[in-house]
Amino acid sequence: MLRLAPQGYYRFLQADSYGATYGGGEANVAVSLANYGMDVKYVTKLPEHEIGQAGVNALRRYGVDTTCIVRGGNRVGIYYLEKGASQRPSKVIYDRAGSAIAEADPEEFDWNKIFQDVGWFHFTGITPALSDKAAQICEQACKVAKEKGITISCDLNYRKRLWSRDKAQEVMTRLCHYVDVCIANEEDAEDVFGIRATDSDVNKGNLDKLGYVEVAEKLSERFGFKEVAITLRESISASNNNWSAMLYCGGEVYNSNKYSMTIVDRVGGGDSFGAGLIYGEMNGYSPQDRLEFAVAASCLKHSVEGDFNMVNADEVRNLMNGDASGRVKR
Repeated sequence: MLRLAPQGYYRFLQADSYGATYGGGEANVAVSLANYGMDVKYVTKLPEHEIGQAGVNALRRYGVDTTCIVRGGNRVGIYYLEKGASQRPSKVIYDRAGSAIAEADPEEFDWNKIFQDVGWFHFTGITPALSDKAAQICEQACKVAKEKGITISCDLNYRKRLWSRDKAQEVMTRLCHYVDVCIANEEDAEDVFGIRATDSDVNKGNLDKLGYVEVAEKLSERFGFKEVAITLRESISASNNNWSAMLYCGGEVYNSNKYSMTIVDRVGGGDSFGAGLIYGEMNGYSPQDRLEFAVAASCLKHSVEGDFNMVNADEVRNLMNGDASGRVKR
């Protein structure tokens, strides 16, 4: 989708111009994986006009295969971003009704063809929130992927401005029974499934790790997930966060290193975590190492403007291995 944002930290009411970039949950994951050298294709529907083509070009620029994108419809979904600072939070305004993907018909996607030579399928809870048709498309994709033995991951990514908790629970309960790897932030499980971490207050930045182990266990019991990964953001302010994650895998719990971040742009942080987790698993990393890679990747994303995480695998591994000084590389 198209992202429109005032320059720097201007508020919407101050803005007389907007910078235009492209992004979106699954697109962000695709670009990250392409930057790490993975072969990745992206599936959506975009209009045939120039704005739709600009979105396609934004993906092609980073090596993402766009041959499975369906063309048609009238508009590209838009979101407006006002970046927060200090104690003032960021704000997002969605303008996605009537977008090409929201109005796409399930019959437009040939999943048997799309999934040829594919080993992993990733989607987020944002796409089925767009419309009943988009939810049907996601479910059809999951069914075919499951039949073909493709690993399926889902980032719950609850967005209250797109659908209600009741609707999210209804749809995501249906979809999550296909999922192997569940990814969530510190609030998603409660917002979507009513599974709350005890002794935590996300608004105050107080997160209890044991409470999130219980969340992961309950999610795995309910849906049969092979893995549950939860990012843990301790919000000191809009400008300063502590960032870590946990992974529940094979009945074992893994906790990552914690990073103290000064934020340039937090949009796409969770997507870059998901991409790092996928990359680590597809490259044979141990559970601890793929968690550390994912957290380091998403930490770096917070220093990059735009939705896409413009870092390579070596830069992630450098941070993962302890080089957090930020010193100039000459």
